[in-house]
Amino acid sequence: MAIISKEGLLKVLASYNPWWKTGMVNPKLSKTYKRFAFYEAMKRLDQTEIRRTVVLTGTRRVGKTTIQYQMIEALLQRGISPQKIVFISMDHPMLKLSSIQEILECYHENIYPEQDAYYFFDEIQYAQDWDKWLKIIYDMQPDTKTIATGSASPALIKGNQESGAGRWSTIQVPTMSFYEYCELLNIDQPELPIDLKITSLVHKTQQERTQIMLQLSKVQNYFNRYLQVGGFPELALADNDILAQQVMREDVVDKVLKRDLPSLYRIRNSTELERIFLYLCNVSSEIVSIEAIAKELSGVSRPTVENYIQYLESANLIYQSWPVHISGKKILKASPKIYIADAAIRNAVLMDDSLLSDPVEMGKIVETAVYKHVVAFYYQQAASVGYYRGGKKGKEIDVVVGYSNAKHILIEVKYREGAPIPDDSAISELSGEAAAAIVVTKTADDFGLHHTKNGKELIRIPAFAFLYLLGHAEKHGYHEMA
Repeated sequence: MAIISKEGLLKVLASYNPWWKTGMVNPKLSKTYKRFAFYEAMKRLDQTEIRRTVVLTGTRRVGKTTIQYQMIEALLQRGISPQKIVFISMDHPMLKLSSIQEILECYHENIYPEQDAYYFFDEIQYAQDWDKWLKIIYDMQPDTKTIATGSASPALIKGNQESGAGRWSTIQVPTMSFYEYCELLNIDQPELPIDLKITSLVHKTQQERTQIMLQLSKVQNYFNRYLQVGGFPELALADNDILAQQVMREDVVDKVLKRDLPSLYRIRNSTELERIFLYLCNVSSEIVSIEAIAKELSGVSRPTVENYIQYLESANLIYQSWPVHISGKKILKASPKIYIADAAIRNAVLMDDSLLSDPVEMGKIVETAVYKHVVAFYYQQAASVGYYRGGKKGKEIDVVVGYSNAKHILIEVKYREGAPIPDDSAISELSGEAAAAIVVTKTADDFGLHHTKNGKELIRIPAFAFLYLLGHAEKHGYHEMA
């Protein structure tokens, strides 16, 4: 016997799909600003040669559901019948208790009988046997198009490997870039050449570089607030930053740690998970040792630490950065660097008002933001993003974009006044073997070229300008820095 009646199901579906009656999406749901991921998702949906289920993954509050509403709005504007489009939130208590089969039967029996529909599943990982159902829909309904969201990416990736191989494409939806933040807030945008790439700054005259920095200085004053709350669209638009950070703790962190992950991975006691996440917030941008964490958090076993770090990565709350080889140079024993997925999450969790005035903490915060931006920029390419640590003295380069068949890009974060680059630093010594070497600095006047002893030129660029230019390049379709 079904727990929920078909009438009850239909009521819930109708409340989520008002366009069946009105023919339009409520503007409060679709919003006007479109994330980069919206354009990527529409591109995948429109592919005719290669049919794919589109899966959007990212942490809570990054705008995955909004992207789905924007896609529905775009389809309606193209003249697609409203009844052909169904939005199904698997996070709703009544829908969670129903199978996908029951929900779709209810929809087709009452709203649209044909099989050329558009299915929009929100938080699909909560549906029982969701991966098998996506496979069945893909195999049995060739005219149906499916778009799903999920907050736990490994659950989705695992399902893809087992049931969805060749059937669906995963699109990462990270927290907003600094560029998207500036666009969302309708800030006076710098006027820049459309094809401007960071590495092309080497070949410009000092006068040209100065003009570019004068334009970029328009966004400089917005950088610190971006680091505090800027990665999440709704919170970036909030008037009260303290309240925005509280919402971030409650919605983005607490719900994931106390509800989502325990539910997905059958964790009985979420306290250990919370302790490990708090520890990682403190050491974001540092190389971590599993043994050290287990020792520091007495009573937590090594396997538990390993598993919980994987779970936190699956919920898109952290990144693990692994060592990258450079031109045959040996690297030291591999341990990951851990980065919180957004500097704003770290700030909200630690609740320390002095973070933005502490030079050491600001270094960690900015390196966290730089890593997030670089990963988001390169995730669709055949590149690995990690760090380098090697040689006799264990010298480090903070972020390395590694290619299997091309020279690497080296990035060092020196977010402090003056920020010297010694001749024997790893980035100076290895710059000759790189496609580009970039030093991310603090102030607008710390911008230009740095000549190394081996005759190579490093680019020195302030953090706000570096992050903005990455977003600018992504916006205009230039997905290569070199």
